[in-house]
Amino acid sequence: MKLAVVGATGLVGQEMLRVLEERNFPVDAFYAVASEKSIGKIIQFKNKEYKVVSVDEAIAARPDFAIFSAGGSTSLALAPKFAEVGTIVIDNSSAWRMDSTKKLIVPEINAHVLTSEDKIIANPNCSTIQMVVALNLLHKHFQIKRIVVSTYQSVTGTGKKAVEQMMQERNQGSATEMAYPHRIDLNILPHIDVFLDNGYTKEEMKMVNETKKIFGDESIRVTATTVRVPVIGGHSEAVNIEFAQAFQLPQVLDLLRQTPGVIVEDDVQNARYPMPKDAHGKDEVFVGRVRLDETQPNTLNMWIVADNLRKGAATNAVQIAEYLLTQPWLNTGATKSAVI
Repeated sequence: MKLAVVGATGLVGQEMLRVLEERNFPVDAFYAVASEKSIGKIIQFKNKEYKVVSVDEAIAARPDFAIFSAGGSTSLALAPKFAEVGTIVIDNSSAWRMDSTKKLIVPEINAHVLTSEDKIIANPNCSTIQMVVALNLLHKHFQIKRIVVSTYQSVTGTGKKAVEQMMQERNQGSATEMAYPHRIDLNILPHIDVFLDNGYTKEEMKMVNETKKIFGDESIRVTATTVRVPVIGGHSEAVNIEFAQAFQLPQVLDLLRQTPGVIVEDDVQNARYPMPKDAHGKDEVFVGRVRLDETQPNTLNMWIVADNLRKGAATNAVQIAEYLLTQPWLNTGATKSAVI
């Protein structure tokens, strides 16, 4: 098994390495790939030291998998080059998500659509992943008609520069380099990614379009407001869901407890509900504050939290690779024994 991680020195790339180690993903040859300025830098992985190599060197090695977390423009330029030599690319950027020829995968929901023809596989947006994981069984049983979601997203979703800005503002009162157009500490920004002509941000439209593609249901109506908050640890979401079918609240809670990848934390009498600090470093999606919307029928409110660097990015990508290892058509030397 030959594995490349492209963007290995970034926040998500480093989380990829941790997740691969924790889940004991089988690796015989490892290639850490990053920007030219990082070539030669030492990376620790599975108790060994590896030098960061160039893209050309990694492609020449013909890895079985290349997990990308290096930005959209890098993925557009390099993913096809890896695919041309037979490598399966799992890409964490937005580059391929809405490409009609590429699959957008959350393993708990739609990994079964993957085939041997899929050489570039898209990892969804972090805020979309945690929402659809939580809603998966509810959609199967009651059919989602409409989702209204407001997010409270960690600065780690932007990257190292954003974390440094927040900590400098917290410790020194101001930052020398700004990842955001405004202060983030002691503030919130209703602005994630660029604004589009319709007044929504690109992040908000990602949630709209990706939700439909993952569920394979264009009839679902989604509207989103995405907000950056001065938090490290995970993204939080307030979600209002209208269903086509009637339900009882106990049914909903039972289904949530049965949903793969979900942990229900819902005990408001004892102030128990999901929080980013508790989701940090964990792979599960946490759900709480589950209650009926009393203003209209067949509608729920819930609170969803997950570590955006884990299930929202690194863990989901590794789970895709694990699923592929179980498929008889995958032509690698690795042991096909991984499970999601």
